[in-house]
Amino acid sequence: MDLAAFAWLLTDDGQRLLARATEMTAAAPTGGRVGGKSASRAAGKGEGKSSALAVQAALRKDETAERVAAAMTQVDLRRKAAAKFGDLAPKMYFTPDGLEQATRLAVAHHRAARLRAFNAASVIDLGCGIGGDLIAAARAGLTAAGVDHDPERVAIAQANLDALGLPGAVTVADATTVDHSPFDVAYADPARRGAKGRVFSAEGWTPPWSWVETLFARDACVKVAPGIPHDLVPEKVEAEWVSDRGEVKEAALWSGSLASTQRRATVIGERGLATLTTEDDPGGEVGAVAEFLYEPDGAVIRAGLVTAVAAGVQGHLIDEHIAYVTSSASFETPFARGYQVLEELPYREKQLKAALRERGVGRLTIKKRGVQVVPEQLRKRLALSGPEEATIVLTRVGGEGTCLLVRPF
Repeated sequence: MDLAAFAWLLTDDGQRLLARATEMTAAAPTGGRVGGKSASRAAGKGEGKSSALAVQAALRKDETAERVAAAMTQVDLRRKAAAKFGDLAPKMYFTPDGLEQATRLAVAHHRAARLRAFNAASVIDLGCGIGGDLIAAARAGLTAAGVDHDPERVAIAQANLDALGLPGAVTVADATTVDHSPFDVAYADPARRGAKGRVFSAEGWTPPWSWVETLFARDACVKVAPGIPHDLVPEKVEAEWVSDRGEVKEAALWSGSLASTQRRATVIGERGLATLTTEDDPGGEVGAVAEFLYEPDGAVIRAGLVTAVAAGVQGHLIDEHIAYVTSSASFETPFARGYQVLEELPYREKQLKAALRERGVGRLTIKKRGVQVVPEQLRKRLALSGPEEATIVLTRVGGEGTCLLVRPF
């Protein structure tokens, strides 16, 4: 995005263009009028791309192509941002990369609330991007400042704070040279993508892991990929894996007085937030499949706390290498999805097909763990037809391939 075009977009004239672009884009797919023509005619066969082009063409009658492009880009990105930022998205500004890398607001709010719980009053975001974490920190009442080496992102981050009426300061700077000592907490989210795509080596992050490690000498929080190896986490640094509505979104490393355990799994759902730590994990045993099966949340699995879930449901593992838990008792837990085990079906494909057809199954959900099965391919080969719906779990029990017919609860 051109900085001059973005700066103009923040003026009164730019805001009027953005509002008009938003209104016309919202109306076009549902039969609104674009530049005096019906959306259906302007969009050809109703393709969204054609509708957007028609809106742009209408707007260019009164404004330059560059300014219209800047407005339309924000309209599109705001629509996409709703999944991360909810009802704040229509007021915010984005870049495609900035939106992709931004923390989901629910996760950022959890992090900010945790800082407040540890009595932090101020935080500096060393690589603030478009300002998602700054927004959460400011909303939590923290004094928040951000730096980023990209002038475009800094401009957008400041615009987002202003648009939401939040305090905070943002400036262009190299995070590795900034004096962060005046702040209670240093926060960093190293970029894990380069010009050629995802960077898997921690030393290839921007800033690199060698710099990240220097932050752990103080109270700090560093956002990392969920797949971070446990052995990369330094001693006395807490690793927290966070999922939001069933999706593992990130891991965060907490140091200094902010670290309170070795590993933590935090699950954010519609009913609120729940957390498990290594202190909740007594270890576990392996045994036969009982009446109920539990599939732990991805954050629990990443944190290596599956046996903590087993303890919570008074159960055990079905295999020492498989993240399924079984119990003779039915529990509702935020840390796992539960199933009632109806019966064991044949594991071999030919016999399984016959068993499912015998039960009139036409719609089949296939869950698998620890076995070399591609559910879509297997479902196609089974070629089932019938009025019933069923769920099967393909896994290993005591090292042996097993198929369980289950019912979610």
